[in-house]
Amino acid sequence: MNTLYSKILSQQNPALVPGLSRFFKIGKGGYGEGDKFLGIKVPTIREAVKECWSETTFDDLQECVSSEYHEMRMAGLLTLVQVFKHAKKDVNLQQQCIGFYLANTQYINNWDLVDLSCYELLGNWLLDKDRELLYDLARNGKNIWEQRIGMVSTMQFLRHGQLDDTYNIAEIFLEKPKPLHDLLQKAVGWLLREAGKRDERRLKDWLSTRYKTMPRTMLRYAIEKFPEEERKSYLKF
Repeated sequence: MNTLYSKILSQQNPALVPGLSRFFKIGKGGYGEGDKFLGIKVPTIREAVKECWSETTFDDLQECVSSEYHEMRMAGLLTLVQVFKHAKKDVNLQQQCIGFYLANTQYINNWDLVDLSCYELLGNWLLDKDRELLYDLARNGKNIWEQRIGMVSTMQFLRHGQLDDTYNIAEIFLEKPKPLHDLLQKAVGWLLREAGKRDERRLKDWLSTRYKTMPRTMLRYAIEKFPEEERKSYLKF
């Protein structure tokens, strides 16, 4: 019996479905077109994961992650994060988690699913390894979600004081044909802003030769924490 799957289903709240559907843009032409919701908030999902992760198998995870329901996929991904974290020195189990994640990117198909999983999994796994995988995802990902995984996974490196990959992968997105999808612009700008919190001078130096040609949303996100007058000076071009 898939306890996690049953637990999530038991928490559904149809009254919340319309709001979630609008927020995640599931209508025709929206980035979440065709997705389905059960009406469950993230704290409730996390509580279910906390209760069930230790007894959830990879077969159970597959059932959850491949579900038509957004919250079920989220529950599967958050459970995978817990399995990975608790594996600690069990490298084989951690590697199995990473292999599972990469084999199921087709189901990681919205920004929240990406952002709540990728740097906890790929970012952690690659802290002491070659990171070309992230560059390949950013450059050649089959869709915006795989490309976003390549960028957002660098958050874990930033938390360990390692800024180079964030800037290097940001360059990949600057070189992509325009217009760049809004959700990719936001991801790149967000990570640049986070890099700037660690070393503001480096961010400003990086922006100095790029801000005039950067996509505007990306730039706005990158400079969000700058003083107002400074922000205006960047945006007047």
